[in-house]
Amino acid sequence: MDSDRRYAVASLLFDYVKSPSLQHLRDPHSVHKLAREIISTVDRAGSVWKKWEAQREEIVKAAAPCWIPIEDLRTFLNDLPGPSLTKIDVEQRLRAIWEEPYTTYPNDALREGCQALFHSEKAQGTEMVAIIGALQEHLEREEDRLRREQEENYRRWKEEGRIKLEQRFLSGADCGWTRIDKSEAFYCRRNGRTFRIVQGKDKRWTLYRIKEIDDKGELLGLYQGRGDANKALKTIAYANEPQG
Repeated sequence: MDSDRRYAVASLLFDYVKSPSLQHLRDPHSVHKLAREIISTVDRAGSVWKKWEAQREEIVKAAAPCWIPIEDLRTFLNDLPGPSLTKIDVEQRLRAIWEEPYTTYPNDALREGCQALFHSEKAQGTEMVAIIGALQEHLEREEDRLRREQEENYRRWKEEGRIKLEQRFLSGADCGWTRIDKSEAFYCRRNGRTFRIVQGKDKRWTLYRIKEIDDKGELLGLYQGRGDANKALKTIAYANEPQG
């Protein structure tokens, strides 16, 4: 391996381990991406991309998710060793990087923030390598924020669904399994009949028919899983018309 490729591999490893996020370091996607980048760097001698020396390749891959304006990126890359790059050279190299396995196109939701940060730093005279580093840190923070927002939205959606289901049960309507006041047992109605299911210490599920939530109820069966109980319930609930 020549010195340029050794330098590029070392830079990839350094950039990876400097991440402040343990979640990022342990993420299988991130590990696979690093491994792919190392293999790509080592095998670059046989690459069809002839204008991309080691330093250029390192920069363009670091810049790929950052929404850096093409002309600014091209100008900087042309100051590095290698033949002159056209706008199309840079655009198509970026597209090829985005289409590699374990790589995705830049997040459009983060475009505006990235470009605002880029132009702000450029106006202050910050050099391109430092701007790329700042953009990478910005993207990590924003992606963590978006992930937390998505998780919170999902939890809120689940809780709203649980409340609606609980209210449906309490109103006397047919509904699927739901906890009542965060009970350990689950309750449902089928064909106007009310049922309770609860998991025992042996992990098996006991199914009851009840009239009220606090009833001990009529034992209907003991099942290995909720799926088995649901199959039985389809038959039990519609075996006869409910009594008044």
